[in-house]
Amino acid sequence: MAATTATVPQAVVAAAAAAAAAPLPPPASPAVASPPAPAQVPAPTVVPLPAVTPAPAPAPAPAGPQPTALSAPFPGGRAVRLHPVVVASIVDSFERRNEGAARVIGTLLGMVDKHSVEVTNCFSVPHNESEDEVAVDMEFAKNMYELHKKVSPSEIILGWYATGHDITEHSVLIHEYYSREAHNPIHLTVDSSLQNGRMSIKAYVSTAMGVPGKTMGVMFTPLTVKYAYYDTERIGVDLVMKTCFSPNRVISLSSDLQQVGTASARIQDTLSTVLQYAEDVLSGKVAADNTVGRFLMDLITQVPKISPEDFETMLNSNINDLLMVTYLANLTQSQIALNEKILNL
Repeated sequence: MAATTATVPQAVVAAAAAAAAAPLPPPASPAVASPPAPAQVPAPTVVPLPAVTPAPAPAPAPAGPQPTALSAPFPGGRAVRLHPVVVASIVDSFERRNEGAARVIGTLLGMVDKHSVEVTNCFSVPHNESEDEVAVDMEFAKNMYELHKKVSPSEIILGWYATGHDITEHSVLIHEYYSREAHNPIHLTVDSSLQNGRMSIKAYVSTAMGVPGKTMGVMFTPLTVKYAYYDTERIGVDLVMKTCFSPNRVISLSSDLQQVGTASARIQDTLSTVLQYAEDVLSGKVAADNTVGRFLMDLITQVPKISPEDFETMLNSNINDLLMVTYLANLTQSQIALNEKILNL
């Protein structure tokens, strides 16, 4: 069986070495970031704050390391990294809502560090709403979070979500409860009605405002929503995206061989792009980037050096093992079918 090996083009090696050896540019003087233009920031939503019973004093924190909570000012440059599994869970809870329910709410879970806020999971919370009052099953939310901590202890409560595009007085009451569970909680809205022809997803944080001694209100300030995903989530998203090009919105799962072929084609396209960039740098069409050069040098050094003969031997050995396992599986299946027929005689 002919072996196929991946060869790194010499142009890529030369460009990477040249860029890596290039001296670093002198450090630029520190620049002061100017505030964003007011026209690009959505207008904050202000909702009157109804009278709420003061929260009881929090219990002392248990000993040992605790997950990091949201802090003020908001980390991550006022941006929230949202994973696709959260959006899928919210849509699923909306599709399974009780009859007559206008919207669904739930708890957002995730992780926080000094540079980013990631919403990685969520669960729905039962509630009832009317024009005059709202009732939320807080005991259910607490029990669900306790169970979730046993599986993912690193995820903490980041806030809550609600379907719809409006922030009502009831939202203020629910947000006040989550303020007891998480400092500076996030409020995520998902427009399930598709008013603009797409599912609008927005995130907010609240700030108390008003005149001292007078009626206080809450201002919901918008945050930037960015999308992040793990490798396993990326596979599911790519599969779902393929249904957009299917006439009946249904697509079958790809076999292992098809997935390997798709991944190989994607790698080949990426190598072609890198090769074109290296040729442009060598010809002087594009200025050399030291960061890209060092990245390419690290990538080249990670490529295993295997001779074609050794690669062919390894491949043939794996193929023989696979054929043997397939033969034994088929033999076992035939033996089981034969035993069933003998027992039925």
